[in-house]
Amino acid sequence: MKSSKKSVAILGLGKYGCSLAENLYNLGEDVLVADIDERVIRDMAPKVTSAVCADLTNEDEIVALGLQNMDIVIICMGGNVAASIMSVTIAKEQGVPKVIAKASSPRMKNILKRVGADKIIDPELEGGIRSARILASQHIHDYFEIDDNLCMVEFLPKKAWVGHNLIELDLRKKYDLNVAAIKVKDHDWGYVDPNRNLEETDLLMILLEKKDINKWR
Repeated sequence: MKSSKKSVAILGLGKYGCSLAENLYNLGEDVLVADIDERVIRDMAPKVTSAVCADLTNEDEIVALGLQNMDIVIICMGGNVAASIMSVTIAKEQGVPKVIAKASSPRMKNILKRVGADKIIDPELEGGIRSARILASQHIHDYFEIDDNLCMVEFLPKKAWVGHNLIELDLRKKYDLNVAAIKVKDHDWGYVDPNRNLEETDLLMILLEKKDINKWR
């Protein structure tokens, strides 16, 4: 059985990059980090799988990181347009399936998308913990903390749920979660019809306790 563990490279270790790397590693992912700051690399080394001191403005040093072995590459150098462009370009040339980049302005966002970034992250709207939850899961599309113990996730149905309705599945009893709303393909969010069979393209809004979140990776 193939492991669900992902290999993730994070290039640039500012506050957001460090938080994202540490949380992804704590969620069980293989995490490589790279930055030019030796002090930051020393601090992060015990918190991730591998930490490399590299000049991310140097093409050869980016190539030497071996990004072709990664499932996801996340470029967190929002203040350095040139280095971000180079990193995105090299990652895509090396065949990385998903390249995500941090942008500090709408103009930078447009540039990074043009050179191949699959997704742009906005650190003003996202935190490292929230991003890590989403990236580490095969089912979770979005994640929001409600309070110290409760969270809300946007969640694709498990394969075993497809073709069954919520009455049959009895998710509250079996999994201790509550389905608050549903988004059917090409429609807005709406209330759940408990008699409607779920489809694989449905998106569910689920309330559950944060201690149970790792069950849904």
